[in-house]
Amino acid sequence: MRILVAIPHYYKPSHGFYGSHRPDPQPRIDALVQAMAALHQNFGPRQGLLDPPRRCLYETNAANSARLDIVLCTTGSDHLIPALPRNLFRQHETSAQPMLLGYEAHAVLRDGIGKYDWYGYMEDDLLVPDPMFFHKLAWFHSLGGDRAVLQPNRYEVSIDDRIHKLYIDANLAKPELSQPYQDITKRPRIEGKVFNQRISFQRVNNPHAGCFFLNDTQMRKFAAQDYFLDRSDAFAGALESAASLGVMRCFETYKPSRENADFLEVGHIHRRYIGRYVIFEEGAPWRFKVVRPAG
Repeated sequence: MRILVAIPHYYKPSHGFYGSHRPDPQPRIDALVQAMAALHQNFGPRQGLLDPPRRCLYETNAANSARLDIVLCTTGSDHLIPALPRNLFRQHETSAQPMLLGYEAHAVLRDGIGKYDWYGYMEDDLLVPDPMFFHKLAWFHSLGGDRAVLQPNRYEVSIDDRIHKLYIDANLAKPELSQPYQDITKRPRIEGKVFNQRISFQRVNNPHAGCFFLNDTQMRKFAAQDYFLDRSDAFAGALESAASLGVMRCFETYKPSRENADFLEVGHIHRRYIGRYVIFEEGAPWRFKVVRPAG
């Protein structure tokens, strides 16, 4: 298996909303190293089993290992490349506007067509924790075909909050943001059985996960669209559009349903949402309410 992952990376201290604007660079460095390391540790070939009696190291997980290439897309000198382990990635330098770096990552994926089995786009603070991640995607494609793309559920974790694990990409407060680009009533649900368990996937009005992963056939189709590299900011903003808009327009996008949300997931390393909601109280309808399934 061959995997190409392109990650837009930008850092310049300011007072902006995004983590790339925070005054302290260390959390950004730590998150990006963790994100890249997890990809190599879960999918790369450098994995072994220690056998102390024989004083040797056995190669392991050869059936799942991949040739992994990670490309960090940067602009100018506004990045943290000097602080990163250079064995984890290669740099793709551009002069792009910072908010449009995601589309430079799309161009990197396009240029790799024919050389890889999977093409991944990721924001620089995401964690892929599951060694079976790409096998799950392949299994889903056997159900839905190449016209369907499965987006992971993005989560944050805490041991201090009432909720230990929070999936953060819920339905859109403004569904009209995605309605012009997808029809979620078309084939709204796909189901399959794996490990003796029924797994369901559903169309959602918010396909955003800060990432997407396409096989070679899908990447060729995506790159052939007239809106590919259009640098649109129509879905919530330029960063969100780079992660979600083109894929939403080109494919039927799904996520694992709520009852099996963890079938395919990615971690949001920079916790922005967990612990920042408040539980519903009578007389305060603007507050969030914890909703539990009936039964």
